[in-house]
Amino acid sequence: MAVKIGGLQKLTLVDYPSKLACTVFLSGCNFRCPFCYSQELVLPEAIKNQPQISEDYFFSFLKEKQGMIEGCVLCGGEPTINPDLPGFCKKIKGLGFSIKLDTNGSNPEALAELISLQLIDYIAMDIKAPLTEEKYAEACGVRYDLEKIKQSIAIIKNSGLDYEFRTTIVPLIHSKEDIITMAKNIAPAKKYFLQRFRGEKGTINPDFAGAKPFEDIVLSEIEKEVVPMFDIFKIR
Repeated sequence: MAVKIGGLQKLTLVDYPSKLACTVFLSGCNFRCPFCYSQELVLPEAIKNQPQISEDYFFSFLKEKQGMIEGCVLCGGEPTINPDLPGFCKKIKGLGFSIKLDTNGSNPEALAELISLQLIDYIAMDIKAPLTEEKYAEACGVRYDLEKIKQSIAIIKNSGLDYEFRTTIVPLIHSKEDIITMAKNIAPAKKYFLQRFRGEKGTINPDFAGAKPFEDIVLSEIEKEVVPMFDIFKIR
């Protein structure tokens, strides 16, 4: 079964650290984060209306870019819900590209398989909320087994690969204390990035479309507490 490709960014200078890359958006997600603005990759009814890109087209594009770009970012949606993800990665690696995987950490089994088969080179995992049932459910829009999230964090930290954890911080969901708790949940670790939420049209829950981001003074207070926990910490 082929993966569903819902989008392709042919060049990115920022999504794969230190590499020229393309970004492939895989359709389908097991979360329903209310602040997500990628409905066309998440909601089944929106996916149906989103033009799909064939694997043939994608791999033809990659062959043309050999020697011009170095990597491929796999994001979504949630890539690890695709049963054929290992096969897809093998084809990409076979053309000489390195792979960065963006994941919500909901599928530690798939993550461990990709790592053991040496099919990915860099992992970025989204930490949605403090690791409590209520908070995670609020941020994800669904109830999920937190043990799987914790397993993914441990797998990534012990993988030997380069990696980062990141959180889109949304004042309607996260408090200052929540953000510091999230940092403590994953520390110590190589990298942790906080991403400012920018209220945009098209969020899964329309109430989030005009939500204001955290004020700079609050972010500065958070930064002072969190910086010592990580090799690299940034707010972007």
